[in-house]
Amino acid sequence: MMNTLKILPLPSPLISQRPKFYYYFNSTTSSITIRSGTSDEHTPSPTTETLVVDVNVDEEVSKTSTSTSTSSAPMLKKVAQKTASTFAPRPSTASKNPAVPGSPLYTVFEVQAYASMLFGGALSFNLIFPSDQPDIWRLMGMWSIWMFTIPSLRARDCSKNEKEALNYLFLLIPLLNVAIPFFFKSFPLVWSADIIAFFAMYAWKFGWLHRTD
Repeated sequence: MMNTLKILPLPSPLISQRPKFYYYFNSTTSSITIRSGTSDEHTPSPTTETLVVDVNVDEEVSKTSTSTSTSSAPMLKKVAQKTASTFAPRPSTASKNPAVPGSPLYTVFEVQAYASMLFGGALSFNLIFPSDQPDIWRLMGMWSIWMFTIPSLRARDCSKNEKEALNYLFLLIPLLNVAIPFFFKSFPLVWSADIIAFFAMYAWKFGWLHRTD
């Protein structure tokens, strides 16, 4: 049985034929029905109804939430691009980037990026310049991906998806490196979290997990 909630209009002593609107809420289908009529009775008769409008509440809420999430994605992308282009290193030349795919400079930047990543991992795990206390070498290893890997990869003439991934990483990694030590004071853990974030961002932007054979 349909549960309805009826809201009666206020009486109008001055305008006797003023249209009255009746709102019916159906709890089963989560919809609102709006009926209008000029009858003076509390319940409009079928002959006096002039307008019937059905509004699905769940559908309207879903549309609103979808449009909100859709509009927030380009905004986040714009903020990441603007911040990374402002603070992250860029090619020093004003002309076209010479580090195009296949060029020696492109290879140099790529090798430099992943070599600094591995070297930073060795520093974080205390394999190089070992020390019993936290020192500048282990701190540099923890920040190696943000200081060396991402700038080297951004210096190349990379694709749009890779540039967006690097822009997001330029903002995400400092948050991880600052937040994690509040809970776990571990250089290897921070470096490992950066590695996971790095490849997870690439997998998301390049759709590696959605590819099928």
